[in-house]
Amino acid sequence: MNDSSPAAGAPVLDVWCELQCTDCRSALEDLRALRARYGDRLELRLRHFPLEKHKHAFAAAQAAEEALEQGKGWEYVEAVLGRVEELDREGEPFLVEVARELGLDAEEFDTALVDGRHILIVDADQAEGKAIGVTGTPTYVIDGERLDGGKSQEGLRERVEQIADRLLAGPE
Repeated sequence: MNDSSPAAGAPVLDVWCELQCTDCRSALEDLRALRARYGDRLELRLRHFPLEKHKHAFAAAQAAEEALEQGKGWEYVEAVLGRVEELDREGEPFLVEVARELGLDAEEFDTALVDGRHILIVDADQAEGKAIGVTGTPTYVIDGERLDGGKSQEGLRERVEQIADRLLAGPE
């Protein structure tokens, strides 16, 4: 999921995330820093990995996909993650409310959550995550290297930057 078009051939950082996860909220600062440092030279892709212990995470992943379709994917993700406690309490009505606050088509969000139009994307992400060994969120994958931020986020941004810098420098 990406709101701006990355440069052709830009390295991809897959961010396996769950919108009801406080660790993912903690990771927002790193993601903002990476976007500020690399801009469109690094493609940040949101990948969904809703955890069963969070009952609204699957709906939130679908809502994030709807936000992407409406042009405010990361903005929506950051808004929801910033208010995890409200999502815990209020569930789907909160997801629609955030869309409304961001000026998105809230009725379309409501419809998307009811008709399940984004379920296949979320299911596919989750299946791929399991296949490559993702067990918790956030988990980053860049250039085939998996970095597990669910255990500790210490030093992860630096590691992502090392790999991205190497990829951007091109062949030695």
